[in-house]
Amino acid sequence: MIESMPVYDDIRIAINASGKSRYRLWQETGISQPQLSQFMAGTKGLSIEALENLARCMDMEIVARPIKRRGKRKDG
Repeated sequence: MIESMPVYDDIRIAINASGKSRYRLWQETGISQPQLSQFMAGTKGLSIEALENLARCMDMEIVARPIKRRGKRKDG
C-alpha cells in the first residue's frame, strides 16, 4: 500500500461517487484501466499529469498552497 495523500483520497472518493466505470475513465482521461485499478486499490500512485486529468474528469482542480507554519521563524 502506498502512502495515502489527501488529494488521492479526494479523487478516489469523487470517482466512487461518480459511478463511472474504469473503461469510461480510461476513455475520458487516457489513463489505462490497470493503472486506474491500482490507483483505486491504493497500491500505486499516479503522475501529476494523470491526477490532473482525473481531477478535471471529476470537475475538480488540484491546488498547491503554502504550508501554514505553527510559529514565526526568528532570524538573527
